[in-house]
Amino acid sequence: MTYSTKLDFGGGDKPARFHNDLAPPISAGELPDELSRKMKGTVRSGFELPESMTESNPQLDQERQKHNRWLVLIAVYKFLLALMFVAVGIGALRLMHKDIDDVISRIGDLLRFNPESRFVNFLYDRAFLINDPLLRRIGALAFSYAGLSLAEGIGLYLEKAWGEYLTLAITASFLPWEIFEVFHHLTWIRVGLLVVNTLVFFYLLNIVAGRRKSAEAELLD
Repeated sequence: MTYSTKLDFGGGDKPARFHNDLAPPISAGELPDELSRKMKGTVRSGFELPESMTESNPQLDQERQKHNRWLVLIAVYKFLLALMFVAVGIGALRLMHKDIDDVISRIGDLLRFNPESRFVNFLYDRAFLINDPLLRRIGALAFSYAGLSLAEGIGLYLEKAWGEYLTLAITASFLPWEIFEVFHHLTWIRVGLLVVNTLVFFYLLNIVAGRRKSAEAELLD
């Protein structure tokens, strides 16, 4: 829009006259080509994001979702132990206020044990030792072990340092007892548990030692 102004000083007592020549008005939808292009470019650039922000990095996503498969395997093992301890605790509590001899007899019939076998007779001979206070302690101990195993499994699955240290400490505390049990009475189950727990102990020890070396190297740098 242009303005041209003309002043007429013809008479002293006459006011100045302004003559405005207005250019033809521009409609709202009509803008000069250059201005329109600049506005479109500005709007477009204002809403465009960098390529690094709009496109996800698949390699980074895979690394975030990737778990150490051996730690996951150990975590599953700990979860199974937790379930076993829970079952033992529930079983011990359900035996309270019951006749143990009758329970042993029912279990023997269910599993089709020979009533005259040495194992059944051994259970009958030791049945008088099982009472409600002992069953209560067994249940409390089993639930405590279940809670520890569950905490170990969660910490290992999430790959937390506290989970690794907790599992390492508990496994190390049980190894001497397991070694004693193997030498006292050799069975395949005890040998298998000893081998598994030994492998778990040395694997976690290697991970913890490697992390400590990495931390010390970063401090030196």
